[in-house]
Amino acid sequence: MKAFNITGTCRPKEHYMVDISDRLRIIREMVVKGDYFCINRGRQYGKTTTLEAIKRELSEDYTVFSISFEGLDDRNFEDASTTSATFLRLLARETRRFKDEEKVVSLLEEVAPRGMTNICELDFEDIVIELCSSATKPIVILIDEVDQAGNNPGFIKFLGVLRNMYLKREDYPTFQSVILAGVYDIKNLKLKMRPEDQHQYNSPWNIAVPFDVDMSLKAEGIAEMLAEYKSDHALDFDEKAVAQLIRDYTSGYPVLVSRICMIIDAEKYSWDKEGVQKAVNAILMERNTLFDNMIKKLDDYPELETTLKRILFSGSRETYNPDEKYLQIAAMFNYISTANGQVTVACRIMETRLYNYFLAKNKASAMSMHGQVDKSHFIIDGYINMQHLLERFVVHMNETYNMDKEHRFLEDNGREIFLTYLRPIINGVGNYYIEPQTRDHERMDIIVDYLGTRYVIELKIWRGNAYNERGEEQLKGYLERFDLQTGYLVSFCFNQKKQSGLLPPIKINGRTLIEAIV
Repeated sequence: MKAFNITGTCRPKEHYMVDISDRLRIIREMVVKGDYFCINRGRQYGKTTTLEAIKRELSEDYTVFSISFEGLDDRNFEDASTTSATFLRLLARETRRFKDEEKVVSLLEEVAPRGMTNICELDFEDIVIELCSSATKPIVILIDEVDQAGNNPGFIKFLGVLRNMYLKREDYPTFQSVILAGVYDIKNLKLKMRPEDQHQYNSPWNIAVPFDVDMSLKAEGIAEMLAEYKSDHALDFDEKAVAQLIRDYTSGYPVLVSRICMIIDAEKYSWDKEGVQKAVNAILMERNTLFDNMIKKLDDYPELETTLKRILFSGSRETYNPDEKYLQIAAMFNYISTANGQVTVACRIMETRLYNYFLAKNKASAMSMHGQVDKSHFIIDGYINMQHLLERFVVHMNETYNMDKEHRFLEDNGREIFLTYLRPIINGVGNYYIEPQTRDHERMDIIVDYLGTRYVIELKIWRGNAYNERGEEQLKGYLERFDLQTGYLVSFCFNQKKQSGLLPPIKINGRTLIEAIV
């Protein structure tokens, strides 16, 4: 029976997979045109699985060499000659798959013996010309894990040879298409040589066409995968609704989609909202390569951490600037999205993981300790007494902060303080996320999911009664959208005449709004 997979290549006969035929159709069209290009995506974003699918898709019409630089050290890319020899040896390993390319097999066996490294650029060009002349079908080259070679001058010069042959392709036979895959964008690579050498080399891979194919997994595709799983296991659930939930949490990040499904399957959770939430909670609590690398990038690029904190806690609108290295790196690794020129975190799960990371730094703060102590008073029979929670939050705020003297600090950090208080109360059982369209300097809506029950809390800066009434109307709209009867508001008010505490509940069209004034 098939299984969900998050390690290595996904194979249709062994693993439950989302259909990527639309993606493959676009790639085939690019190959037919003779395009050279790079598939650059973050870690575990389906690059290797896509290359494997491309090989299957093209093998009938092309002689496809699919190689990988994974595991190779710098000695294989010391100079252009060594890199060319490494490349030819890897091609020679692939020839065992070919049944109708006797001349190609014979040539590679001749020119790629172990240890052959004295290949000059003209020799290599002649070998490629002979290979492509001898092949019965056009040759396509797929190279995975090119990051392993990207920091070596020999690899840059090797790309330059391929580029020269590409530009002379009307005069001499060469590869039909070369497809590179890795995290870093080889097309824009700048290689810094030894520290004592001040020169930098621009990558010659400027012949590559943009690869703008959306590789995220859509809800429709996830639903089709779940329908196959449901049939195999004789289960009954709404695969379309579950697929949309998974898409909402992951934005289609492939490894996160598969991990949610894997956890639900392994733990025998229900295939519904509660099961998805339990799986998301488990992911948020585990260590994995994706999150470890993301946190490491925050350590490597303090400007990235500062920017993300402004976005998440202050609602700052940050414009994407591709010349800012820290933003370029974050986009390259798919930690952020740059839709419409604005920087946002790539998906809801990553957002929550970042919130948890930032809030954990405040775990010794007074509000975090208050939350830990108060937790037992708020959880009753699996439900959160949110009204009492807000009441206690106001008390702790007034005890801890001077609203008059610390006005500016609280206006900028009030939401972070509330989440610092909330996190230990729901941690490990529930989860939360912030609605992106309401995340700004004035307003933030928090959605809390706890044991299958949803709570909507609006945090806002008090700007007078008219503004407050608009906020109440917006919250009422949320309650209607989520089919909830009660909603909650926390207003940070800096009017010296204000009276803090819980206001009398407001009834609007049969729904109840409970507001706390800080």
